[in-house]
Amino acid sequence: MKEVMNMYQAGLVLEGGGFKGIYTSGVLDFFLDKGIDFSSCYGVSAGACTLCSFLSRQRGRAYHVTVDYLEDKNYCSLYSLIKTGDLFGADMCYRKIPEELYPYDYESYEKYQGTFYSVVTNIESGQPEYIPIKDMKNEIDAVRASASLPLVSRNVSFQGKLYLDGGISDAIPLRQSIKDGNHKNVVIMTKEAGYRRKPSSMTSLIKLRYKKYPKVYELMKNRHTIYNATLDFIEEQIKEGNVFLIQPKKASQVGRIEKDRIKLKALYEEGYQEAEECYQDLMKFLED
Repeated sequence: MKEVMNMYQAGLVLEGGGFKGIYTSGVLDFFLDKGIDFSSCYGVSAGACTLCSFLSRQRGRAYHVTVDYLEDKNYCSLYSLIKTGDLFGADMCYRKIPEELYPYDYESYEKYQGTFYSVVTNIESGQPEYIPIKDMKNEIDAVRASASLPLVSRNVSFQGKLYLDGGISDAIPLRQSIKDGNHKNVVIMTKEAGYRRKPSSMTSLIKLRYKKYPKVYELMKNRHTIYNATLDFIEEQIKEGNVFLIQPKKASQVGRIEKDRIKLKALYEEGYQEAEECYQDLMKFLED
């Protein structure tokens, strides 16, 4: 990893995708090796979690946090879901790992000169919110909220509001980055080229589970339409020279929940390699 990071006045926008986010880990580790940094970073769900390690400059940490605890029932399991209400154990993921098992470098994160926005969904208003993370240790619940998938996570309370997964309302927050003044944006997706989202098969269950929060149902019912419109917008911005897109060239064999380390390592390496392949074009985009 380069000791000196070169900050570019550009937005870095990361999609979620569960364990598919290990592709993004590979891309970001390549960025660390080349000293590429961004003035504004937007992370959704797994993308927000991956950004944490990128911005603390801990190369390889996001990969190892993903794969090293797969057999631990407190990490990601039906046991955790039944016992705690969270498929991904909150205490394990947001306390034990960063504090004990794979310590997070809070001091390094505090040196980051840009802004990291964790994208969350306000379940009462149905609107996305973009929470700037200044104090990682004390604001980690904003990251947890971004990665709290509906049906398999508890609602997360943060600063008096209730939140769930940011991907419900703004899966790829490019528009927000542009609104914030970022004229150039690097977007990293976990879905392959040509992907289009289909209507959810879980809307009836969502309606029942979140009957107190009807906006969640409305979002999930229309999620595919919103997502596909965002893909169209990304294509427009690429043609206009405002966006540099990095995404898998082919569909991955890795599921949103994945226990196969071989598959996960392959997808991580794919992300690193594909970032390396487009490096010269990326530099031209950022430096023009």
